[in-house]
Amino acid sequence: MKKVAFICVHNSCRSQIAEALGKHLAGDVFESYSAGTETKPRINQDAVRLMKEIYEIDMEKTQFSKLLSDIPTPDIAISMGCNVGCPFINRKFDDNWGLDDPTGKSDDEFKKVIKTIETYILKLKDEIKTKN
Repeated sequence: MKKVAFICVHNSCRSQIAEALGKHLAGDVFESYSAGTETKPRINQDAVRLMKEIYEIDMEKTQFSKLLSDIPTPDIAISMGCNVGCPFINRKFDDNWGLDDPTGKSDDEFKKVIKTIETYILKLKDEIKTKN
């Protein structure tokens, strides 16, 4: 099974959402991991709350902020969209989803990012299934 890593700088919001949705929506096709070059003490609490509300996923039960060195070497590495500068991961990213960080923004902005990630996860699932 392919290992997919969702990478951003702090590994506290977008990449954590992608890991959770990858496990939830595509766990039968690929393994999902998230990581960053820095960590935060905890996952973004708005992301945690909205993922519970929308998908009944409690990210804090199975996830925590991780460094790149804490996850297995991925087959596919996806940048969440770093704007300022993406982390260096010793290889090229396979894709950049170009997502704005919703931290500190409204629930509506968070929900847009979450739904966009859901769309990308389902597309990636189909692409991997087609190739195998």
